[in-house]
Amino acid sequence: MTASWAEQGHEVYLLTICHSQSPPYPLHPAVKQRSLGLTLQSQHSGRILWRSLRRTWGLRTAIRETQPDVIVSFGTQANIVALLATLGMPAPVIISERTDPSRSKIRLVWQALRPLVYPRANALVCLTSSTLARFRSQMPVRGCVIPNFVTLPSFPTEPAPPQRKRTSRTLIAMGRLVPEKGFDTLLIAFSRIAAWHPNWSLSIVGDGPLRDELEASALTLGIAHRVHFAGKICDPFPLLRQADLFVLSSRLEGFPNALCEAMACGLPVVSFDCPSGPGHIIRHGLDGILVNPETSDALASALNRLMSHDEERAKLAARAPDVLRRFNTERVLSLWEALFAEVLPGAEVRLQTETPATSIPAASEGREIVASPSNSPIFR
Repeated sequence: MTASWAEQGHEVYLLTICHSQSPPYPLHPAVKQRSLGLTLQSQHSGRILWRSLRRTWGLRTAIRETQPDVIVSFGTQANIVALLATLGMPAPVIISERTDPSRSKIRLVWQALRPLVYPRANALVCLTSSTLARFRSQMPVRGCVIPNFVTLPSFPTEPAPPQRKRTSRTLIAMGRLVPEKGFDTLLIAFSRIAAWHPNWSLSIVGDGPLRDELEASALTLGIAHRVHFAGKICDPFPLLRQADLFVLSSRLEGFPNALCEAMACGLPVVSFDCPSGPGHIIRHGLDGILVNPETSDALASALNRLMSHDEERAKLAARAPDVLRRFNTERVLSLWEALFAEVLPGAEVRLQTETPATSIPAASEGREIVASPSNSPIFR
C-alpha cells in the first residue's frame, strides 16, 4: 500500500516502534522510514501502560515534526495510540481495522478504550461490510469499506517446457501456524479422505508456534507421510501455480490475502465461510466453494468432491482469476483517494460508504503521507 501511495505522488513516512524493527517487505525508494526508538510491548501490565504512554508521546512528537495532512493507522492498538497522540491536532485521523471485533482477541485495556476513543476518528475503514456493521453495533463511528487490492508478481513470459502427464496432485494451504488459521481442523478433514485419494498430498506453507503440535497431530492421524510442512516461504507463488487445489481452514479472517492470491493464480478454492472475509471474496459455486465454518465433516466433504472431479476444479479455476479485476489496484486506491478528499478541508468529493469501487471517483490532488506505530502508513 505504501508503495502505491508513493507512486501516486504522495510523500510517505513509515514510522516503526523500535530501531531493529523493519517491514517484512521491501520499501519503495520514495517511502521514508523513521523509527520511534521505543521498546516492543511487555507482558507486565504496568510496563504495558508505561510503554503505551511513551509510544503515544513519541508518535505525537513525530507527527508534530512531519506536519501531516492526513494520518492513517492500522490495527486496534495503533489506532488508539494514534487517536490519543493527535488530541488537539488539526490533521484528520483515519483508523483501520483488519479483523472482526467479535472474534479478535485483545487485552481488556484496549477493549475498554476502543469504544471511548474510536468515535473521535474522522473515519473507520474496514475490509468488509460485515466487519463495519459489527463495529457500528458497538459504538458510533463514521466508517466505510475498502478491501485489500490483489496483484500478482510478474511471471516469466517464456512458455513452460512440455511436461509428462502428472500422476500426483497437491492440496495447498497457507498461513501462520496459529489457532486462528484452523490447521488442526484441516488435518482432521484431510485424514478422513486421504485413503480415497492416494495420489493427493497436503502442503502447508507457513510457520508459527503450533508447528510441532500440528506435526504431531499429522503423525497421530496417520497422514504424516502425506503432509508437507513447507515453512515460511518469501515467494509462495511458484508453489501456488504448481498446486491443484487451495484450502482455507481459518476460524477468523479479515480479508485473506492468501485466498485472493490463490484465486489470482487460477486455483480452485475451498474455504470455511468464517467471519468475515471469505464470503466477500468467493462467489460460491462460481469461483470457489464455501462451507460451514469449523466443521471438519463439511470441509472433508467439499474437498473430497473437488479432489474427485477434475471438471469441477477446472470450472472453478477458470473464473477464479477474476479476483484480479474485482479487487484491482486502481479501484481500491480510488476508494482511498475519495476518502482522503472527504476528510480533508474543502474537499469536493463526498465519501460514499459501502459502495462498489467502480462508483467512487478518485481524487486528483496529491497529498503528503506519514505513519503510525505498527509499521502502518500515516498520511499527511
